[in-house]
Amino acid sequence: MSAVAPGTKQIIDGQWRVHYDGYWIKVYDPPADTLQAKKRLIEALTRRLFNHVEHGLNIPGTRLDEARRAYMAETDEQKRRVKGAMLAGALFNRATEVFTKIVELQALGVEIGHSNALMRQCGEHLKEALELGKMVLHRSGDEGIDELWGEPFKAFAYPIEDFYESRYLKISQTMKAIDQIAGELVATFGPMPMFTGIDVVIREFAQAAKVKSETLQTDPAIFDVWAAFVASSERLGCFRPLVTASPSIEEQQQATAGLQLVRAGRDLVSYITRARVPMPKSTREYVERCHAFRACCEPAVAVYVPVERTAPELTPEPQRHARSA
Repeated sequence: MSAVAPGTKQIIDGQWRVHYDGYWIKVYDPPADTLQAKKRLIEALTRRLFNHVEHGLNIPGTRLDEARRAYMAETDEQKRRVKGAMLAGALFNRATEVFTKIVELQALGVEIGHSNALMRQCGEHLKEALELGKMVLHRSGDEGIDELWGEPFKAFAYPIEDFYESRYLKISQTMKAIDQIAGELVATFGPMPMFTGIDVVIREFAQAAKVKSETLQTDPAIFDVWAAFVASSERLGCFRPLVTASPSIEEQQQATAGLQLVRAGRDLVSYITRARVPMPKSTREYVERCHAFRACCEPAVAVYVPVERTAPELTPEPQRHARSA
């Protein structure tokens, strides 16, 4: 069977989908390529950005000069990184404010071309924020997701249809990361008697995560999609290893460490799914943790009593689902 060319579109089960990197991704009709549509898109992308990055970066555009002075005056390396991230936030908000005024002027009949001073200023703010965005960490603190900082600039600089196509490619990479992490989880815990049945729960979660990653918030299906994603996440988080009636210390430690690793994988998939971009550094480090766990923890050979699922020395996981994005 010949390989499917990237960008191929096809109706599958009554829904248009586009093929990238082995995945058929749900296609949405892009809005008209107008300044008003770009304004709404940039605003949505900026809100999504602040929802996924570390706290304290949503600095109003009116404080741009103040944020720049604070950044330029800082000499401590760690504090300078944070202040650079705050400056990036102020630049994004200022760019959005400027673009809003451009759209308002256009609505009054004032023609605004790309060579206009306000348009140039907006582009310069977004470009500078993109550079500073390399300093910003994901809300988990594990790594940066500077690709999110590039999206508002792309929405500004390119036709909206081209922007949508670039997002499908990014979603395919997101799905691949989800499958990679889920594959490591299954390979690590599927063969272990104390984790019998977890492979089914993992696969259900991964599938729900991939569907969530391709679904826009404006899609009528989002109610079912988000509910399925959260419910499958909760099922995985509530999984308890099967232990013997009188578990040894080694068995207890294996159950505890294993469940912590499962939850870490669940959280990483959730971060990637909601941001809709891969997190290669975090994924690579998680895969290494799985390999290390498999190397040092041989599946227990004792006879298990599947009466109750319990993980000694573990407290119940708090309910802490972030709002949808």
